[in-house]
Amino acid sequence: MRIPRYKRMVDALAAELRSGRWPVGTRLPTHRELAAREGIALVTASRVYAELEAMGLVSGEQGRGTFVRDLALLAEGVDQQFVAADAIDLRFNHPSIPGQADLLRQALRELATAGDLDALLRYQPPRGRVKDRDAVARHLRRRGLTVHAEQVLIVSGAQHGLAATAMATLQHGDVVAVDALTYPGFRVLAQSLGLELVAVPGGRAGPDLVALERLCAQRPVRAVYAMPTLHNPLGWVMSATARARLVAIARRHDLIVIEDAAYAYLVEDPPPPLAALAPERTVYVSSLSKSVGTGLRVGFVLAPDDRVATIARVIRATTWSTPALATEIACRWLVDGTVDRLEARKRADASARQAIAREVFNGLRVTGHPASYFLWLPLAESARADRIAATLARQHIAVSTAEAFAATAQVPQALRLALGSIGLPDLRRTLSEVRRVVEEDAYR
Repeated sequence: MRIPRYKRMVDALAAELRSGRWPVGTRLPTHRELAAREGIALVTASRVYAELEAMGLVSGEQGRGTFVRDLALLAEGVDQQFVAADAIDLRFNHPSIPGQADLLRQALRELATAGDLDALLRYQPPRGRVKDRDAVARHLRRRGLTVHAEQVLIVSGAQHGLAATAMATLQHGDVVAVDALTYPGFRVLAQSLGLELVAVPGGRAGPDLVALERLCAQRPVRAVYAMPTLHNPLGWVMSATARARLVAIARRHDLIVIEDAAYAYLVEDPPPPLAALAPERTVYVSSLSKSVGTGLRVGFVLAPDDRVATIARVIRATTWSTPALATEIACRWLVDGTVDRLEARKRADASARQAIAREVFNGLRVTGHPASYFLWLPLAESARADRIAATLARQHIAVSTAEAFAATAQVPQALRLALGSIGLPDLRRTLSEVRRVVEEDAYR
């Protein structure tokens, strides 16, 4: 399908605006100036600017002109014109099931009447207390990992675990191989630390390992960041064969493997983690944010013996230690089986939500794991994700485009829909509205 010239102009200008070529508030060429420069009709130039305004990239002011908007505010949801405070949120997952608040109340009551509460008011060891690390180690052994407490470090959520790992193992300018579509939190982290992310293309089942091998032969790749068990945003689960191949590449080229397992709990009986296949070079990062509660902020890192001390120093430099109260509750739940029970219930909940999404989007191309809390929705060539997101935002529905996930200059036209933050009746109704807007945009 041939894309009209004006749409190609919209894409080119949108890319320049996102790249920061023009500072916020810059006045763009007038409609007449744009028409003359590009050799297009005035009405076409006006249509280009209208498209950019619909995407939320520029604002037109009567009698003054067209100006570059502050994209940082848009990305953070601060701009209430496009993302209202009461929007139905399909951008972030904070899955919760009935009874979780009661579990917290019960845990706080038990904590108030047992143990040494004064100890929870003191500084904790940067790596975490031995009994807490032992509870995490037992939890990880149930995930197929051979681990002892001395390899475990307690962190303030998986994002902190990734940050501590990157700060401890990588240096400014290091090259890190990532999937072409990857977790936005790692992209932001890499930018902050001055790491160079190089995209590895992928498909529906995992990264292109031939391309990864070629990249390692051509560039001094220091590490690979991977989500082998329930990739975010595509939902793939790498096969055992693919994992073995990835580990072999890492060993041939002496790569550090950073394994993100934030959503791994949703997959029943997955192949062994990369950390089980290459424990000498893999740092495994996960948390209880998705499986228990996003506000708990308790995560854990499993590191090779020779990396533990360095990561512990970074934890001490960044947070000193994880808050003792949250860690105590989390580890009690690990020991008494509460976490296992919550994970089982959330697997069932995620499966029910995926089933609803598949029904609503029947006939459209979607990508996702059947037990995942998110769905990837590629769009027609004529559709524009930013425009769809802006249209939905005006209807108080917030969605993510591929922009935050893309590690490539060419950003695909797609939406990533988080399914875990609203009730089931609202979910079906909201996804139906998303489909309506998507289909209308494809015919613009």
